[in-house]
Amino acid sequence: MNNSTKAALLSALVFPGTGHLFLKKYLSGGVLISISMVMIGYMVFKVTEKALTIVEQIQSGHVQLDIAGITDLVTQQSTTAEMQLINVVTTVFFICWLFGIVDSYRIACKQSKNDKL
Repeated sequence: MNNSTKAALLSALVFPGTGHLFLKKYLSGGVLISISMVMIGYMVFKVTEKALTIVEQIQSGHVQLDIAGITDLVTQQSTTAEMQLINVVTTVFFICWLFGIVDSYRIACKQSKNDKL
């Protein structure tokens, strides 16, 4: 397996930016990893925040412990602005992931081409 395939697979299957680290492109790999970690951190924070709010409402007795009541709570808790922000964060994460795959493959192909010369 050549380096371009390895780098692309690392970025695709492990985490965005790991293919760049494999190719010793530490700055671009670090930037992709940092952006991706911030995006994932924000998504986890928001999901945890919503889950804790729902648990508090169940424990206080405001909501019955059934699937319909919990589903209604989940859909009611999301505001339009909040959902738009979560959509933007998710989109940025997937763009970083795709960019990491394509760019690491491109860099590895360029490096192998230069090595042959």
